[in-house]
Amino acid sequence: MEVTKVLHMNGGIGDASYAKNSLLQQKVILTTKSITDEAISSLYNNLSPRETICIADLGCSSGPNTFLPVSQLIQTIDKERKNKGHESLEFHVFLNDLPNNDFNTIFRLLPTFHESLRKQNMGEDGLFDPPNCFVR
Repeated sequence: MEVTKVLHMNGGIGDASYAKNSLLQQKVILTTKSITDEAISSLYNNLSPRETICIADLGCSSGPNTFLPVSQLIQTIDKERKNKGHESLEFHVFLNDLPNNDFNTIFRLLPTFHESLRKQNMGEDGLFDPPNCFVR
């Protein structure tokens, strides 16, 4: 039996889709946030200043959980960047998974993801200062 036929998620946003049935995965992502934040902060603080940070998700999900860890990583790095007084960064996010993954659903969620980044990055002056983020 071919692996891609066995290991796949139900696409779309219907009742049986992964996007509607991945609450457990979301809880795990949120539960491990403090550990992830600490690791990412440490990594960023040990790097020399950069202009671009690349994030690769080599087993991305097919729904809102796809962007949850990415959003957390960007928030953590951007917070550290601001604390150090570094210039704004550009983020390149690479999503990859099995060929049968529902990338159409993922990319339909991009406007929501970018809007949440914008809201999360309100500056001291009340203006939004979202990082540049490109998803591929």
